[in-house]
Formats: sequence, structure tokens, C-alpha cells
Amino acid sequence: MAGPLGLAYKPLKMNALLSKFTELQLRVMAALVGGVVILAALWWNEWSYFGVFFVICGLAMWEFYRLLGLEGNLPLKTFGTINGLFLYALTFFVEKYKLDTELYLLVFISLSGVYFIKLYVKKDEKPFRNIAYTFLGVFYVAVPFALLNLATFINHVYSYQVLMGALFILWASDTGAYFSGRAFGRHKLFMRVSPKKTWEGSIGGALLALGTAFAISLYFKDLPTWKWLCSALIIVVAGTYGDLVESLFKRSIHIKDSGNAIPGHGGFLDRFDSLLLSAPFIVAFVRLV
Repeated sequence: MAGPLGLAYKPLKMNALLSKFTELQLRVMAALVGGVVILAALWWNEWSYFGVFFVICGLAMWEFYRLLGLEGNLPLKTFGTINGLFLYALTFFVEKYKLDTELYLLVFISLSGVYFIKLYVKKDEKPFRNIAYTFLGVFYVAVPFALLNLATFINHVYSYQVLMGALFILWASDTGAYFSGRAFGRHKLFMRVSPKKTWEGSIGGALLALGTAFAISLYFKDLPTWKWLCSALIIVVAGTYGDLVESLFKRSIHIKDSGNAIPGHGGFLDRFDSLLLSAPFIVAFVRLV
């Protein structure tokens, strides 16, 4: 079918196909496909890693600004997303090519453009609030993705082990929390923000994360075993709070999911919320300890 009706028909057909699967089946299939793409990109080389995470960062930022707009806010979506991607790319090139870190001054110059733009936006009744929201998108989404570049380059040499291991641990924590919460969950973890999360789920996720970290340490030697285990604890705690923070954000604008781009998972913020808060702690631990 051609024309506008044809365009409408395809999403309907896709929705009908997806409706045949349970939510759990959709979660598993989407996780497998997405996980394979991300892991393959990490393993292949630094450029495939850069490309995949560049796209994820951009889509997550655009989604964040779109959600802010639901409340009538006017953040600079395009400007904020471009600056976030610029920060991500600059961090990558500084780490890969040993560029002078004073280049980061360009980020502050670029971000300052938001003030000049808002001076000429006549319809914005609360410009400084929207300037703050524009900065928040960069800080909340782009900065964690940019920091991942510090974990994937060790002495300016690319290595996928730290980030890939962290992702395995993060996914193990999410999986363990999901299934143990469904099976044994009784005591609410943070009722006001996320009624479905339980202490039993968190404990199950932590145990699976620690087991995964130990298994990873047998094959990935960029970090000693104790650092992998400490990283697992950091990921469990920070990742849980990252999930809660995103839940708080969604509750504040009265939505269930940040989007519907990933079947069974919601949007990109839903899928990477734990990583956003975990990334600064992981990188700080790996680089400073």
C-alpha cells in the first residue's frame, strides 16, 4: 500500500505482530538484539564502539528534551543534543589521540551559545528555566556517555574490557532483580518513586552481579578480581539509584515509559538509566583507585 495510508498501515502491522508476544518475551528479544549489537560494536574496534554509542547518546538526549517539552517547557532540543554529541566526540578524540585537554574549553564556549539564542526567542516566558533544562540534558545524559570514553581507553589505547564487563554486570543486576523480585518480592524498596521495586529483587540482582563480576575477572584482565567485585557493588548501588532517579523524573511528568522505541523496555532513557548514574562512579573508581 502506497502513500500516507501505506505509512500508517506499516506501524499497525508491526503493532499487531508485537501484540502476539508477552511483555517478558518482548523484553528478552529486544535485550538480545540490542545486546548483540552493542557488544559486537565494542568488540570490533573503537570506531564501531564510537558510532553505536554516539547514536544512543543522541537518541537518549533527544528523548529527554522531548519529555521536558510535555510539560510546556522549551529547552533547546537541537542545540542541547548537538552540544552533548560534541562533548562525547571530543572526549573520544582526546582519549584516542592524546589531544590537549585544554580543548575542553571549547565545550564551555559552545554551551554559552544558549544565552544568545534565548535572547532572541520571544515566545519563551521563562527563558532561564529552559536554559537550565538545556544544560541538564547535557549533564544528565551526555556527560555519562562522554565519561565512558575514559573507561574504554587505558593510556590512550582502546580496550573494550572495562565497559563490556560493566555492561554484563549491569545487565546481570537488572535480570537478577527482575526475576527475584517477581518470585520473592515482598518488601518495597522505594514505594514513593517505584512501587514495583523490592529489597528482595535488589538482593537477587546484587548476588547475580557479583557472580558475574567474578566470572568476568577470569577472562578480562584489565582489572584485578577485587576491582571487578568492587565495580559490581558500585554498579548495583548506583544503577539502582539511576533507575529510581529516572522513575522520579517520569512520575513528575506523569508518564509510564520514556518512549516506545525499544519493545518491552520503553525508551532509551528507560534502557540506559542505570548506566547514566553508574558511569561517573565506575570511571572514577577505575581511573583514580
